[in-house]
Amino acid sequence: MKVSTLQRYLELILEKLQRWAEAAVKMLPNILAALVVFFAFYYLGKFVRNTFKRITNKFPNQNKTVNSIIGTAIFIFIAGIGLFSALEILKLDKAVTSLLAGAGVIGLALGFAFQEIASNFMAGTMIAFERPYRIGDIIEINGHTGIVREITLRTTNIETYQGLEVIVPNKQMFTNTMINYTSTPRRRIDLEIGVSYSTDLDSVKDVIKDALENLYGRIQSEPVEVFYNKFDSYSVNLKAQVWVKYPGNKGYFKAYDEAICSIKKAFLEQKVEIPFPVQTIEIINRPKV
Repeated sequence: MKVSTLQRYLELILEKLQRWAEAAVKMLPNILAALVVFFAFYYLGKFVRNTFKRITNKFPNQNKTVNSIIGTAIFIFIAGIGLFSALEILKLDKAVTSLLAGAGVIGLALGFAFQEIASNFMAGTMIAFERPYRIGDIIEINGHTGIVREITLRTTNIETYQGLEVIVPNKQMFTNTMINYTSTPRRRIDLEIGVSYSTDLDSVKDVIKDALENLYGRIQSEPVEVFYNKFDSYSVNLKAQVWVKYPGNKGYFKAYDEAICSIKKAFLEQKVEIPFPVQTIEIINRPKV
């Protein structure tokens, strides 16, 4: 009884395999045609993508990240046409519908699972198109100031002035407040100084202006301005304002350093006193009881 049952199962399996083999033989021309169509579109997509990137990268001031995104999208589009055309040749219409529905469900699930990664990717894509900053720009974000060294679709790498590499997610680069010093190649230096009450205030203005006249990187079309703004407990305070260019990653600091040194030297030469806090101590001798 067991032998006959086993034999029956084997016959059913062999019959099923035979039907599949016959169907495969009948479908062989369609299978070959589908493979030819798919690989033709696949290699066509690669050719169009590489040609597009090669041509666009020859033009000056081109964004290679944007070119790469567009090229990849072109390749996926052409390869997708080849895939669905191959499925149509194999008369797998229902499989195409199921594939699209499954892709939608999978995409939704992956979207929830990798929401942060997807946000960074989308922000990187927007940054690549809008270009609020570029490689080599000096920027400040989240308390970090440095030079942009690399921009990917997920992160932006910044090298600080201390030589540290800071990797910032593109979502923060796109949504947080960012300062791009390179896009505004001029900056104002504000110096707060205090002088003695006995000082001639008008002459001090002239001394400061002369000291800052030939400052490193100064914009000659913008005058040096000096304003007195406060009566302090031991000094009259003023603010000197001078506009300088931003010629590189340390130009601003060099100008600031030179401005302080020039004013200090001019004050010594003109005998202008820079006061410092003074405390008066009163000692009272009380009579002994």
